[in-house]
Amino acid sequence: MTSLPRKIWEHPAPESTQMGHFQRDLEKSTGRKFDSFHDMYMYSVKNRSAFWEFCWKYFQLIHEGSYTKVVDESARMDSVPEWFTGVRLNFAENLLFSRVAGDNTDKEDDKIAVSEVREGAAHEAVHLTWGELRRRTGALIQAMKAHGVVRGDRIALCAANSIDTLLVFLASTALGAIFSSSSTDMGTKGVLDRLLQIKPRWLFMDDLAVYSGKTIDLRPKIGEIVQGMESDPEFEGVIALPRFSLRPADISSIPRTKTLAEYLTKAGGNEKLEFERVGFRDPFLVVYSSGTTGQPKCIVHSVGGVLLNSIKEGILHTELGPNSVALQYTTTGWIMYMGAVQTLLFGARVVLYDGSPFIPGITALVDLAAQEKVTHLGISPRWLHELQQAKIKPREKVDLSSLQVVTSTGMVLRDALFEWFYDEGFPSHVRLNNISGGTDIAGCFGIGNPLAPLYVGGCAGCSLGIPVEVYDSTIEGGDGIKGEPVEEGVPGELVATSAFPNMPTLLWGDEGGKKYHDAYFGRFDSVWTHGDFVSIHPITKQIVFHGRADGVLNPSGVRFGSAEIYRVLEGQFSKEIVDSICVGQRRPTDVDERVMLFLLLKPGVAFTPDLVARVKSAIRTELSPRHVPMFTFETPEIPSTSKKVELPVKQIVSGKIIKPSGTLLNPKSLDFYYQFAKVETLRQSKL
Repeated sequence: MTSLPRKIWEHPAPESTQMGHFQRDLEKSTGRKFDSFHDMYMYSVKNRSAFWEFCWKYFQLIHEGSYTKVVDESARMDSVPEWFTGVRLNFAENLLFSRVAGDNTDKEDDKIAVSEVREGAAHEAVHLTWGELRRRTGALIQAMKAHGVVRGDRIALCAANSIDTLLVFLASTALGAIFSSSSTDMGTKGVLDRLLQIKPRWLFMDDLAVYSGKTIDLRPKIGEIVQGMESDPEFEGVIALPRFSLRPADISSIPRTKTLAEYLTKAGGNEKLEFERVGFRDPFLVVYSSGTTGQPKCIVHSVGGVLLNSIKEGILHTELGPNSVALQYTTTGWIMYMGAVQTLLFGARVVLYDGSPFIPGITALVDLAAQEKVTHLGISPRWLHELQQAKIKPREKVDLSSLQVVTSTGMVLRDALFEWFYDEGFPSHVRLNNISGGTDIAGCFGIGNPLAPLYVGGCAGCSLGIPVEVYDSTIEGGDGIKGEPVEEGVPGELVATSAFPNMPTLLWGDEGGKKYHDAYFGRFDSVWTHGDFVSIHPITKQIVFHGRADGVLNPSGVRFGSAEIYRVLEGQFSKEIVDSICVGQRRPTDVDERVMLFLLLKPGVAFTPDLVARVKSAIRTELSPRHVPMFTFETPEIPSTSKKVELPVKQIVSGKIIKPSGTLLNPKSLDFYYQFAKVETLRQSKL
């Protein structure tokens, strides 16, 4: 018999929520009665055209034109069918205005739109009103136009989570350009791996960075990037953003680089807002995958798909509105940066935080949430774990009466943290909104909702209109292979079985769509496979996450691909290292995933502390400190088919006993890795 998890939260008046109002209007429109959130969800995925058309009319995005059809429901999912053909809209316009062109309802000129806070300077918050935000966006729009930026150009950014970054995003998307961002802690090679694929016209980059009490001069990296982009004829140069506006760094010696102030002068004082409305399916954003082989995939998202899904999730699932104050802890290199700036859709105030969440102390974000009267806080399970381990009880330390929702994402949220959140950590009225989805869909598969009770574990339910199922993970799969759903309660592969608006439209540079097909549809015929190992609770309908089903590395919620590590080793250590394999270890008792790197050395090369130190330094420099593996070992053999095979090694070091695949060329090579399931008993070199 299936046991019922502990109920830890329930809305006192679910019918009064925005989702409650939506449900009543949907019932009136359809003539149906939904007895639960799950009933409404099942309607939304079985009647996709009707549901998404209702959403389109209900949320009133600013647009022009009319659609000939919502979507062709008979089209195969892997054909990536178009939605709302004939509609034209602009991402930035919908963030800066409300419902119809020029309407500033809930976004009045004198109302604060954005607050910027830098690490260690919480009491020096910089506030920007909606009027100032529109004016400064207009000035940058005109400067970009004067520099020749047009629809379809790529505008890249490597900068902090700041007001200047937000302005670059808004101005780029206002002109119909395609925005793409990276965080400043990425190494030069990591940034160039992205830029050389998308070929941006301009790169906006901070001159300095601040993290964990240190100020980092980014000018050498700017110079390296300029040099690395020399082969791209479309690249015009770098615009240096002053991280400290009162003392910008001197960039005069860096070729093809100008200051933001110089760039803006070309606008001639013109601050006019202009919006290039584009097709629902047209691109506005490129984000990057953490795949296990090759360069990162460049995932292209559509204006309409992301807008419509974001307004649905923000209003209904997360309860954002014009009186909300939202703080999402994120870098600009993560999809949650989009989650942060989309807060503007609702007329809410967004708090942009840059730096370590633990400076000047472990309660930095808690203190900031209280100071700014934050209603919606976005964090990671790792952050909650650190508070728990430090025996911090936020509800006893500061006034969190304004706080309504805490969203957690980035890695599996352990059951014990659900319990701690309500038993010791946060006020009982706060809803813990555990979400999962991510970069590939710029949205959620699993997400909370205010209608259903919250139980310990997983995500409270699925995102409305996104057809989620669980398929048998023991089926090998392949082109044309049909997947099979499993019974509720049985773990398997998280899949989406029908098209939804916020599917990526394409992968940049993927002529013919083969990479796209292989990435999402290569396992089951015309069914999206996401790579998560999950089950659905038979009673509560929670999505319970058991971990990743692939080789993506995910330490402390920072996702990256092993291929990034391999590229560094192959580029700098080819005379010493024959091959390597990099996997994540997460045993049932582990709080977090740890990364293990195994090196196959050339004959005569010794495995020494010096080699380990040099590998560590190279990874930190080329990529970031977050990429550095916790453990490094020498290995006598790497399992392979026609290429190295990571998943069985990952399973073995995580404590599982597996049966080697018949496709392995050297199945006995796996025996070596079983000892590392008890890594603490071994002598190891730590990176």
